[in-house]
Amino acid sequence: MEKIYQQALLYDFYGELLTEHQRGIYEDAVCNDLSLGEIAQDRGISRQGVHDLIRRCDRLLLGYESKLRLVEKFVNAREKVAKILELTREPGQGADSLPEIHRLAEELLEQL
Repeated sequence: MEKIYQQALLYDFYGELLTEHQRGIYEDAVCNDLSLGEIAQDRGISRQGVHDLIRRCDRLLLGYESKLRLVEKFVNAREKVAKILELTREPGQGADSLPEIHRLAEELLEQL
């Protein structure tokens, strides 16, 4: 499940950088959960061709992420916002949480 989540995130961020043909097949495999055989039959190509294209797309998307780090920054920011929300929801924390909230907010701003 973790791999599918990672593939979906990478596709959300970098999918537009793939060709229309690559996007269609990758979306069928990752987002629509079609089997290689189903995609091959729908597209009129071999199952091996679908498999190779999906692996090539995975490498391309991971390459974009290694250079741009957009997914990493997004996940990091999401975790910090979740922590801030957690700190603000705890009853009785009040002023005790402010330094931690301030630190997390500064880290978020530095990422932008």
